[in-house]
Amino acid sequence: MPMSEVGAIEKLTAQLDSNNLVQYQLPLASLSRDGTKQSIALNPLIGKTISLHFTGNIACKHCGKRTKKSYSQGYCYPCMSKLAQCDLCIMKPETCHFHLGTCREPEWGESHCMVDHYVYLANSSGLKVGITRHTQLPTRWIDQGACQALPIFKVSTRLQSGLVETALAEFISDKTNWRAMLKGQPEPLDLKAKAEELIPEISFRLSELRLQFGSDAVIELNESVQDIHFPVREYLTKISSFNFDKTATVSGVLMGIKGQYLIFDKGVINMRKFSSYQISIDY
Repeated sequence: MPMSEVGAIEKLTAQLDSNNLVQYQLPLASLSRDGTKQSIALNPLIGKTISLHFTGNIACKHCGKRTKKSYSQGYCYPCMSKLAQCDLCIMKPETCHFHLGTCREPEWGESHCMVDHYVYLANSSGLKVGITRHTQLPTRWIDQGACQALPIFKVSTRLQSGLVETALAEFISDKTNWRAMLKGQPEPLDLKAKAEELIPEISFRLSELRLQFGSDAVIELNESVQDIHFPVREYLTKISSFNFDKTATVSGVLMGIKGQYLIFDKGVINMRKFSSYQISIDY
């Protein structure tokens, strides 16, 4: 029997099962913004026709007020302008200014930025470097569509992770080519060997950071490579992207899910991009 649900989009949640296959859910927040939400298991819907319809309403995921345009993936403009989680340093952690006393929300900064972070290598559309909080593994890798990942450094703050990342980014990419990521599996890489090649290249910078922040501020790790398998029945040879701002209804056969993208038979949609958009889903 067909099902229909209504709610405000939140980023896809995901977990790895015992076979390292990602199990996805679509959380939908109550339109009344009373804190209740429902969660739709997406893996069982692969191979079936589903329809997403944008109602035209967007409500800020922080304050709940109606907004004509979503900023920073789900916020109204005033909230985007004042919240620390929307500051530029979230995208560029090497610009963190907490130590200068200018953080928009010092308490938030304490709990999110002044905590252990990992610097990692990943294979999504190819080799890349990235950073994430210690609580966000393997979630961060899943969100980026990485099929392999390896933490190589543990550091004490977000700023330090950004400085190590920028040092490595002189030799490898710090971006994912999302179109390439959605066209298929990348060639497997020996991430351990790549790390052994890259770390000596930044040895001088690591010495500087340890001198600046303390000898235990940047710890080199010896972890195992994490393999990740995504539930994709068939990849697309040509990538076209759906956009709720241009087309209110997205419908088709769900071919798979990778990163934060739903892959339909005729195109893809980045669900995280449309956080706080109120939709109905029929499946």
